[in-house]
Amino acid sequence: MNHASYVLTSLESKSFAAKSRLAASWRRSYEHHGIDPTNSAPTNRISQKELVLRRQNLEQLISLAEPQLDELFGLICNAGCSVILTDQNGLILDQRTSSADKDSFEEWGLCPGAIWSESTEGTNGIGTCLAEQRPVIIERNQHFLAKNIGMTCIGVPIHGANGEIVGVLDVSSARLDHAPTTSSLIAATVKNAACHIETQNFRAHFSKERIVLAAQNSADPSALVAINSDDCIIGATHTARKLFGWAVNEELKPVAATDIFNDNQCATGLRRGEKTAIVKAITRTNGNLSQAALNLGIARATLYRRINRLGIHLPK
Repeated sequence: MNHASYVLTSLESKSFAAKSRLAASWRRSYEHHGIDPTNSAPTNRISQKELVLRRQNLEQLISLAEPQLDELFGLICNAGCSVILTDQNGLILDQRTSSADKDSFEEWGLCPGAIWSESTEGTNGIGTCLAEQRPVIIERNQHFLAKNIGMTCIGVPIHGANGEIVGVLDVSSARLDHAPTTSSLIAATVKNAACHIETQNFRAHFSKERIVLAAQNSADPSALVAINSDDCIIGATHTARKLFGWAVNEELKPVAATDIFNDNQCATGLRRGEKTAIVKAITRTNGNLSQAALNLGIARATLYRRINRLGIHLPK
């Protein structure tokens, strides 16, 4: 039985969609998006001119992601993998591929300007990651379209400053010897890289605020909050929003930091972050408190009160 026949036969089972997330994605591809698993049409692509415009609109994200794309590719380039950055619609914005594999990935439709949404390509590492808003590993014959079963794709969502998904970091391989265990190892590395992009993007967005780890006992370094000069939390990463039960995809309504960090351990972390920010400001101005207060966006009197409260020793 060929792949397309297997997909169609599986979809005839009434209980198939309840068995796994993969089954649910296959059913979405077939019933909701109306995709034929035998469809062999080339992957949809936008023009080079439109791609330039899309890249310009996401210039900061691309710039922050570039070092991670380079580092990730350096780790896996010998495994015949391609490292891909997409936008929130599955449009490939940037890519790292070896010269030896470039033509192969081009034939697969994995190249800048190609659109890999689930609504156009069925189940795949990029589109299904976006549809289900979670990291996914789609092995070769788990793809919906028969034309894509030669690939293994690992997609991890990248969240923006307001917790919304702004793109996907994907690693794809067309090697037949790409084992599931290899995918699991690569997935962990991709998650770390996506996490780094998220935190850098968050820090850039709230560059004038204090950035504090949301919980000192959190194992996830992406659980960050942004605190303004009034000691109000005005921003939180996707991980921090999940931690505190805050909504995503919208600007955060200001929350008093003391209302959140009321646990001794968390409060200690908050004070440590505040103290570090003040000490840095004073050091950078060579002890000029007026300039330090101006740089911190607070009044000189407020700075003095915080210096006394935090027990900061001023240089003589």
